[in-house]
Amino acid sequence: MVKKIFITGGTGYIGSRLILMLLDAGYEVHALARSNSLQKLPEKCHKIEGDALHYKSYVNKIPDGCTFIHLIGVAHPSPAKKDEFYKIDLVSIQEAVKAAKEKNVQHFIYLSVAHPAPVMKDFINVRMKGEQLLIESKIKSSFIRPWYVIGPGHYWPYLIMPVFWIFKLLPFTKQTAQRLDFVKLPQILKCILFSIKNIPQITTVYNVQQIKSF
Repeated sequence: MVKKIFITGGTGYIGSRLILMLLDAGYEVHALARSNSLQKLPEKCHKIEGDALHYKSYVNKIPDGCTFIHLIGVAHPSPAKKDEFYKIDLVSIQEAVKAAKEKNVQHFIYLSVAHPAPVMKDFINVRMKGEQLLIESKIKSSFIRPWYVIGPGHYWPYLIMPVFWIFKLLPFTKQTAQRLDFVKLPQILKCILFSIKNIPQITTVYNVQQIKSF
């Protein structure tokens, strides 16, 4: 099992909690952040100063043969942030794949998104482009596909849970409601940890129902 982890997006909603979990589990964590965000990273991890939109700023700091976890994404995504999806989310995964290939990364874990869906077309399109880049790279990859992650500061879905339960019962909406169901923060953290321990032969996908099983 690979014990060295390189992570982008480590100061975010999922990443900040994932790093603590990995450190507690005995992993050696190398976390990328801009200079003004390095202080947000835990002291016990290796703090790597760099820009996720320019792989040459950090590629030499990636441990050879490590597991690369890519969590970069626009905060609070919405259809209004279309341009940011292409300028940040897409560019960061393009650069990350270049870096991973150059450093012989053993396993790449990519936070993608559940699809298809009736909304967020550009967000989904960008994540699908990221998945395709990894498939073409031939790097062993795991795609984690939640729709919305419930946790601290992200509890609003509980307000519409009764409606969502009804959708799960109706024949014409059941499949969509299950595919786009909400997952809890501990579930996605455990799913990522499981994927770290279980390197696929080529590519594996963790959809919403699989994430919810953790």
